[in-house]
Amino acid sequence: MLKLNEVSRAEADEIAAKRQEALEQELSNSRNDDVASTDDRPGGFWTDYQGGPEPQENIVTGVDKSELSSLLIAQTQLPPDFQPHPKIKKLLDGRRAMAEGREPLDWSAAESLALATLAIEGHRIRLSGQDTARGTFSQRHAVLHDQNREKWDVGTYVPLQNVSDKQAPFTVIDSVLSEEAVLGFEYGFSSAEPNALVIWEAQFGDFVNGAQSIIDQFIAAGEAKWGLLSGVVLLLPHGYEGQGPEHSSARMERFLQLAANDNMIIAQPSNAAQYYHLLRRQAISPYRKPLILFTPKSMLRHPDAVSPIADFAAPRFCNVLADNEAKDPHRILVCSGKIGHNLRVERAKRGDYGTAIVFVEQLYPWPEAALIEALEQYPHAEEIIWVQEEPANMGALTYAMPLLRQAAGNRRVLSIKRSAAASPATGSAKAHELEEKALIELALGPAQK
Repeated sequence: MLKLNEVSRAEADEIAAKRQEALEQELSNSRNDDVASTDDRPGGFWTDYQGGPEPQENIVTGVDKSELSSLLIAQTQLPPDFQPHPKIKKLLDGRRAMAEGREPLDWSAAESLALATLAIEGHRIRLSGQDTARGTFSQRHAVLHDQNREKWDVGTYVPLQNVSDKQAPFTVIDSVLSEEAVLGFEYGFSSAEPNALVIWEAQFGDFVNGAQSIIDQFIAAGEAKWGLLSGVVLLLPHGYEGQGPEHSSARMERFLQLAANDNMIIAQPSNAAQYYHLLRRQAISPYRKPLILFTPKSMLRHPDAVSPIADFAAPRFCNVLADNEAKDPHRILVCSGKIGHNLRVERAKRGDYGTAIVFVEQLYPWPEAALIEALEQYPHAEEIIWVQEEPANMGALTYAMPLLRQAAGNRRVLSIKRSAAASPATGSAKAHELEEKALIELALGPAQK
């Protein structure tokens, strides 16, 4: 302003002095216990939402079975003269069987049902990511294409935009391969519209490292630094399946290292119904925190990960899933994700149910009370073992072991995992199979011949 001759030197000095005086007064007030603190709770359209510590109330997320069936059927009804691809026709036939209770629901059906129920309840849905409309593993098919279309960019139909005349908007976007830019935008969108369920999906969970600065600066610390709330959801495909170091790990350890002061929710649901309840809880609850979800790949259609439609009418998400098949076990395996299913498959082959397999579905905040309750179901078990498919310097190991020891009481606590490694996974499918076989044999003991 001096250079522009807008003020004189005396006027500029006066402005600077007043500003310095105001800053000094604010500093003095901050040191005075008698000065009332400012109410920094969110206002405006954020009035009905909250951050802070995890609330203790249990949010009911179940929906009546008849309504669930109707919503699934609605998503199978296409416009007249719309010709779906033969594979899509088979998928829609399967959805009808699920709606009628003839088949259990797989992962993608559970997701579409969660989003449909939320849309008719008034929650705007926004889903973006790389190849998200189809789904990286050809599982979602949120956008259908008429096989009789004359041009590639016409003749599309989005079932989730047509479940009800009174539903909230549903938007699905295939984004560019720029994780930092897209996740940053979705975080901003979620902080501006709390009633919306805003979801960003990585093509593979490994690719989330391209957005690490957004995670560190905003998702993990936004509430602590600025009181800025967000309910953004990250879907990160994660699991060791022999696809190499760039397609195996969503770097769970990094999120768990960032977790503190109830700043986010980190979960790895093990079946379709659990995923459904978790998505609904995220939107229905007034508690607004980023949700980090490690999602499956091969388990998307696996028989062990499907759920009957009755499970979607159950009251809520379970932070821990106990093992009801174990028979007076002497050992308890505690795990999260795909490795638990692998262990159950091998146990069933052996027909030996003397080992219990417990799933931790929510990793942060750690569900201590629910885990203790599950462990107490097996009073004769002498040891508790954390089992993970990730290397020792990755996954949940260093986070979970101290917490597991607290829950174990006087029982011995051990761990089974791959050896520490610089790379998340081997590049050899054969080496992967050998490593996985070794993990399972260590956890269950050598198979009887």
